[in-house]
Amino acid sequence: MKKNAILPALLALGCAASPVYAQVGLTGSIGTTGLGLHLNLPVSDQLGARIGVNGLNYSDDIRTTNVEYDARLKLRTLEALLDYYPMAGSFRVTGGVVYNDSRLTGTGTPRAGGSYRFNGTTYPAATAGELEARVDFRKFAPYLGIGFGKAPKESGWSFSADLGVLFQGSPDTTLRSRGCTAPAPLCTALAADLEAERREFEDDVEDYKAFPVLRVGVSYAF
Repeated sequence: MKKNAILPALLALGCAASPVYAQVGLTGSIGTTGLGLHLNLPVSDQLGARIGVNGLNYSDDIRTTNVEYDARLKLRTLEALLDYYPMAGSFRVTGGVVYNDSRLTGTGTPRAGGSYRFNGTTYPAATAGELEARVDFRKFAPYLGIGFGKAPKESGWSFSADLGVLFQGSPDTTLRSRGCTAPAPLCTALAADLEAERREFEDDVEDYKAFPVLRVGVSYAF
């Protein structure tokens, strides 16, 4: 073999011996994080990366001891995940970090008599103003979970599932009255009683500092 042909031959042999990993793909999913879209990036036969977004708007009524809230939940997350396939099969262990822009907002609904009752005191809704509640979570949160699904080595469809926990921390709650028209001493007393109500509301949402993630999806590998 001529000397100038040796290098091309070695390169061809190296390419033939290199392992062929899964294809880049996209996954559409639905679950507790809402509707999602992830880009799947294979790294090796036992390692892969995913970058994705999730979102959903949901409305419901939430009741505490004293107040019912017309609540709106906005789920918004951006994920950077690393998948490890310990047996080089479809089972995976996942870790990563999530930018969490989810929040819960609500507007208080007066009782049948047109009043609120906070910390043992009754306030007419007509003069108490509009009651606003908000719950925010830590912006950057770690994620840990397990799952099933791996992009095939050839183009095609596949299924996936994730089960894990988003550690978003203790919620930051806000509760205030906007537009109190009662005399100043009553508005000051209302603010103090709302703080007591806020602490109770905070206790009600404390369980969500560890948010369960359960979703299923379908993927296409290019």
